[in-house]
Amino acid sequence: MAGQIFTPIEMLRRLVAFDTTSRNSNLELIGFVADYLEGHGVESALSHDDDGRKANLFATLGPDRPGGVVLSGHTDVVPVDDQPWDTDPFTLVERDGRFYGRGSADMKSFIAIALALVPEFLRDDLAAPVHLALSYDEEVGCFGADRLIAQLRAAGLAPAAVIVGEPTGMRAVNAHKGIYSFTTTVTGHEAHSSATHVGVNAVMAAAELIGCLAALADEMKSRAEPDSGFDPPYTTVHVGTIEGGTALNIIPRRCRFSWEYRLLPGADASEIIDSFNAFAATLEPRMRAVAETAAIHTEALASVVGLVSEADTAAERLVLALTGSNRAGKVSFGTEAGLFQQAGMSAVVCGPGHIAQAHKPNEFIDDEQVEACIAFMRRLIERMRQPL
Repeated sequence: MAGQIFTPIEMLRRLVAFDTTSRNSNLELIGFVADYLEGHGVESALSHDDDGRKANLFATLGPDRPGGVVLSGHTDVVPVDDQPWDTDPFTLVERDGRFYGRGSADMKSFIAIALALVPEFLRDDLAAPVHLALSYDEEVGCFGADRLIAQLRAAGLAPAAVIVGEPTGMRAVNAHKGIYSFTTTVTGHEAHSSATHVGVNAVMAAAELIGCLAALADEMKSRAEPDSGFDPPYTTVHVGTIEGGTALNIIPRRCRFSWEYRLLPGADASEIIDSFNAFAATLEPRMRAVAETAAIHTEALASVVGLVSEADTAAERLVLALTGSNRAGKVSFGTEAGLFQQAGMSAVVCGPGHIAQAHKPNEFIDDEQVEACIAFMRRLIERMRQPL
């Protein structure tokens, strides 16, 4: 792939064609990117997950010097299962000024534009490096980012700014909520449905637990902070999946549901899970009075730290200047930016597309968002002619 040239849309078409749903490997996409960069004389460093099925990619454009900017993006996408798509989700389709495909908004367009402009970055006389950081498993807990950040540290790099290209409509974002996710498994006791007195109904017990979460959601809503800048301006609680039972005439022995809360920065991260566990502790003895094997078990899946607003950081100054904005905003979705910040790096979220199109059937990005990001990247190239 020596010196191959792609337009941003051609690159996006290639990236969308890789089915990098989080349950799958992303190695084909990573291999394609590594080969493309090698064709332009850029070496890539990979860091794999424990199974070797997935990898992060890190590469540097420009001089080997301290400082510079990290352009960060995740390569995985959410599933398309049971979604009524009008087109093949993994074939980029252009229609009426929009580009449809899974990952077009979240967030392969940012990656595609950065990659397509690599020849322009390399032609310019950069005074500070531009690092490309592509991660795996962001959508299921930001698991790849930890290894990517460790890779940065091991290389002794100290970038002045990190730009995480999640879809913000090309607005600078300096704060987002944290995410805490769990799976709760309820074990009941099977019996004929006519003998409810000798069985423990795992589905009905799960319903009580979900009712507890609904009450906690209402409690969080009652504590809304209208001046927080978040939409909605409170911590949210959400149950995403539930499965249980075998047949209508069998008292179900098992039910499992996954849930999360998205926390306002500065809020007590343990309050909701502690309250939930306290309620479960009152329910479990009633279940075990019927069957000793009955149980409620909750497992933490992932926690993603929020991005905390900090005054006048290097990343915020840079992105505000590049976008021509006067102030940064806040979003309720999570990103890897909080992890970079936790590691001592100045981080801001800014990328093309809108979160309203993400995770849905017929996900799309507008052509004007693509063009805005291209212009942003070219202004970054100009800015990097001076040290940062």
